[in-house]
Amino acid sequence: MSYNMRAWVVTVLVVLVASNAFISDVNAAGECGKTPIRSAAASLSPCLGAAGNARAAVPPACCSKVTALIKTAPKCLCAVLLSPLAKQAGIKPGIAITIPKRCSIKNRQAGKKCGKYTLP
Repeated sequence: MSYNMRAWVVTVLVVLVASNAFISDVNAAGECGKTPIRSAAASLSPCLGAAGNARAAVPPACCSKVTALIKTAPKCLCAVLLSPLAKQAGIKPGIAITIPKRCSIKNRQAGKKCGKYTLP
């Protein structure tokens, strides 16, 4: 098989695998319902500072986003905090899971496990 033919076959395989992963992600109903985890994570962008520093003030926009997420899909918050995307963004899960408590959110999942962490 010539070099050009191999390159073409590899390119086609990569495109097929990538498109299959994308389609599965879009159609799947995971911890965040039908919302892709990337979208759920992006909605929590006001929380970035508070998720990396336990002494940082939690902005009201972050508290409202976390409150809404806990009401609609409580398991989604944990899924987002433990996702590779969160790790890439510099989020420290041990600090990030304290945000609901720091926001004084009532009906939060205190005492529940989030990976190796326990929600305060």
